[in-house]
Amino acid sequence: MNVHDPTHRIRVLLIAPSLDILGGQSIQARRLLDEFAKSTRVEVAFLPVNPRLWRRLGSLQRVKYVRTIVTSVSYVASLLWRVPRCDLVHAFSASYYSYLLAPLPALVIAKLMGRKTLLNYRSGEAPDHLASWPLSRRSIALLADRVVVPSPYLVDVFRHYNIEAEAISNFVPLQSLRYSARPKCAPRLLSNRNLEPLYNVACILRAFALVQRSYSGAELVVVGDGSLRGELEAMTSRLGLRNVHFRGRVSSERMAQLYTDSDIFVNAPNIDNMPSSIIEAFACGLPVVTTNAGGIPYIVEHERTGLMVERNDAPALAAAVTRLLADPALALRLATAARAECESRYAWQHVRDLWESLYERLAGKTGK
Repeated sequence: MNVHDPTHRIRVLLIAPSLDILGGQSIQARRLLDEFAKSTRVEVAFLPVNPRLWRRLGSLQRVKYVRTIVTSVSYVASLLWRVPRCDLVHAFSASYYSYLLAPLPALVIAKLMGRKTLLNYRSGEAPDHLASWPLSRRSIALLADRVVVPSPYLVDVFRHYNIEAEAISNFVPLQSLRYSARPKCAPRLLSNRNLEPLYNVACILRAFALVQRSYSGAELVVVGDGSLRGELEAMTSRLGLRNVHFRGRVSSERMAQLYTDSDIFVNAPNIDNMPSSIIEAFACGLPVVTTNAGGIPYIVEHERTGLMVERNDAPALAAAVTRLLADPALALRLATAARAECESRYAWQHVRDLWESLYERLAGKTGK
């Protein structure tokens, strides 16, 4: 099929985690699929890096280590079948072993089959990954026709290793995230990050303990799951915290309601890139209090669209929360500016044009 034919839609194979692995990558991938289903310029198909296997093979995915082997074999077999049927491969990427297991096989197979490749690198751990894994640096430079990242922060990281990258931001579905102006914030806090060490939800619990000294009825909803859940629940008891609710994995529909039901969004990672949860909070009118990890200063402007503190500084995080509670005008001003920022930078209409233009530039060089 001739990609130079103006009636031909560019066939993109999007490779990413499915929603069986709930996180920023899977959510953004699903949003891209849903929106591109309406496109007249691009036809996007999806290949999950974590395919579900049928019948007896499916039971093997419940066995540690065996799961990795059978899933990887199934994934590579799917690549061999699906890559020849696309014009270009768009592979989401995390860091370390996740890069080796998921995007790297896709890049290799696409290159062998003469397809253009787009590596969509999305991990805040990029500085350490690229510094300590030379194989990753070299394979990206060799195999990726384009490297796309969600924020200028990672553009700078890749430039340090002489790899050109361009930024196309995450986006949020504004139509499904209702904006609510909050003339006065109540002490109802929301955290929406997976319960893993790099996101440092423990810092939020320590900060909440300080907030609760001044606001005894304060509430904290913790959304997400992960390896630290038991430890964090035990920490909640040890600190004597009240009104802390661990919600676990939450659907997009339920998440929208939790944003509506909350008044302040808190975020305390030690490592990060461009968390979609922050721009979702922007969209819903929640003032944001966050640490300044990684790429966050590229999306949150201190005292204009949110409040930022140093990493792992629970007293500073608590002070920022109590400042918003004591100063309703500040909280409303931050939330109003953040919503405007969301509409101008993180709406689908803006992001769509960037993706479609990039796909067409890449596919136009295939000669197929």
